[in-house]
Amino acid sequence: MSSSMVASSSRQLLTRSRSASLLTVAASSSQQLGARSFATVPESPTPVPSSSSQSQPRLAALRARLADEKLASDAVHSSPLPPPGSRVAFGRTNAPRLPSYLKTSIPTGDSFKQIKKDLRGLGLSTVCEEARCPNIGECWGGGGKEKATATIMLMGDTCTRACRFCSIKTSRTPGALDPHEPENTAEAIRRWGLGYIVLTSVDRDDLPDGGSKHIAETIAKIKSKAPGTLVEALVPDFQGKFDEVDRVARSGLDVYAHNVETVERTTPRVRDRRAGYRQTLSVLKRAKEAQPGLITKTSIMLGCDETDEEVLQTLKDLRNEADVDVVTLGQYMRSSKRLMPVSEYVPPEKFEYWKQKAEELGFLYVASGPLVRSSYRAGEFFIENVLKKRKEQMGQGSAINAAAVEGAEAKSEEIRAR
Repeated sequence: MSSSMVASSSRQLLTRSRSASLLTVAASSSQQLGARSFATVPESPTPVPSSSSQSQPRLAALRARLADEKLASDAVHSSPLPPPGSRVAFGRTNAPRLPSYLKTSIPTGDSFKQIKKDLRGLGLSTVCEEARCPNIGECWGGGGKEKATATIMLMGDTCTRACRFCSIKTSRTPGALDPHEPENTAEAIRRWGLGYIVLTSVDRDDLPDGGSKHIAETIAKIKSKAPGTLVEALVPDFQGKFDEVDRVARSGLDVYAHNVETVERTTPRVRDRRAGYRQTLSVLKRAKEAQPGLITKTSIMLGCDETDEEVLQTLKDLRNEADVDVVTLGQYMRSSKRLMPVSEYVPPEKFEYWKQKAEELGFLYVASGPLVRSSYRAGEFFIENVLKKRKEQMGQGSAINAAAVEGAEAKSEEIRAR
């Protein structure tokens, strides 16, 4: 065989071998693709539940609820209507309702508007507004400037104590005292030309002196700018520190007031834990000792779960132990839902009873009524009653300084003449 024939045979074998290899690869790829395509198709597909079968239980529940509501609505509409003119009670129907004699009108009038404008302009606060007093319209109107009474609250609008009857804001760390407040307060009082002004203040247990220097400075400024105005100061207990009590008592004020608020048994529930019944008595007694002849005053709230025996004992303690001159009794009124509830609304006849009892104990003056507050129409009460009774006591041999009484009467006549 020639060499050319051998080469040709070799090429033919190589070509056949390559063709066979290609066929084998193609067959293998075809089998793999077929296997893959069949793997993606489930042999027994899971049936998908229809939306109608899922919604049937919820639809049945909704129909049942609508049927119940329809029955309830039919029951309401089928009930008899209240007679015409009757009142429908809403809210807490089991709580005692506010009697008609405790409802007051919306404050208006020129005197009211002028006092409010001056307070905002000088950045001053009043307990009348902060404590939501119901008598603000009557006191600020007052039937004329000579009988109008405003109660300015010193040392800010935030107290360090949290009595359960009081709606004034509380904080452990109130802001710093305003050094211009004494001057601004005196200027406001000079503008108003009021016959009687009541100063009150928040408790400032965060201050070393409790704010006594600030209060005394304010009183001195008022007496300098408005010498004809009588000044009453309703002050804190200064944690029972007599040095601070003496400073305020000797500052030139006309009436030193500090409220006992309630009877001894209910004091821990009504007042802040730092206040105390016996501490209040000691402060009032000390003020009279520090400045003989100074009029002292306190106030009691009724409707705080007290008993008649406890009220009578409190009046005796105030008169016999602390030698208090003036006492006021008024109805506690809850001004916010966060405060303690009212135990009862005491009728006006009961307040008249307590007025008689207090007078029998020898108080110089007693103001008792559902709407009476510590500073309620204080100017009128003081001018028309306290000075008159002091003069009568002098005529009966009382050791009151005659010059002091004459001076107070002169102030009263000057105020009336304006």
